[in-house]
Amino acid sequence: MTAIEIAAVIERTAPLHWQEEYDNAGFQAGNPQTEVSGVLVSLDITEAVIDEAIAKGCNLVISHHPLIFRPLRQVCGLSWQQRCVEKALKAGICLYSAHTNLDNAPQGVNRRIAQCIGLQGLKPLVENANGSWSGIIGSLPRSEARTTFLQRLQKIFEAKGLQFCGEDGPEIRTVALCGGAGNFLLDEAKENGADCFITGELRYHDWFEAGNMLLVQLGHYESECCTEGLLAELVGNACPQLKVLRSNVPTNPVRYIPAAC
Repeated sequence: MTAIEIAAVIERTAPLHWQEEYDNAGFQAGNPQTEVSGVLVSLDITEAVIDEAIAKGCNLVISHHPLIFRPLRQVCGLSWQQRCVEKALKAGICLYSAHTNLDNAPQGVNRRIAQCIGLQGLKPLVENANGSWSGIIGSLPRSEARTTFLQRLQKIFEAKGLQFCGEDGPEIRTVALCGGAGNFLLDEAKENGADCFITGELRYHDWFEAGNMLLVQLGHYESECCTEGLLAELVGNACPQLKVLRSNVPTNPVRYIPAAC
């Protein structure tokens, strides 16, 4: 199969026209007509991820976060993005990203996050005119105490620096969420009667708008780490003859100092 044929598999679930205007999903580097020897799936593209692809005989790297957001004026090794492009091209590796188009897909990132939590009866927080979804909302099988729910989230997403407000209040049953930077859906979560809103990133003043709703910031990486599995399944299920591997390279750029006792 060629890289463009594999990309078409992903785009059946997450067509590129569902991406946000600011985004740059799709091919990042390389020839889309390349015959693919293997696929490496990663949340991000870094030099270490490309080295891993070379070592494992994969000439297509599929990521959630695009390598290139802003246009590159040159490829001279002056930035990590430039070095990644240069290394990929020298090795004959294609780079492809499914970003906000996969975020906005009804069967995409937010559904996978909701499934990890165990939500049922899933609906969009906002259903867009083109059929895509912004955010998702559903219910737990049974109500949970807020502290219990927070502890479970921390375990599920391996969130070392989980941040929250509103720990005192009614038990949690209805949960709204958006992976990545989902603060723009905070009002919609409240309007839909969510007991809790979960996302990867919030702005400082968003915390004051929570009211009685439990507001949880997982961290951007932590909120979307499940995307690797989603992408690997999309490609692997459609192309069972193809080698599809998940990256073993940790790409989270954020580090945490352990909390003081």
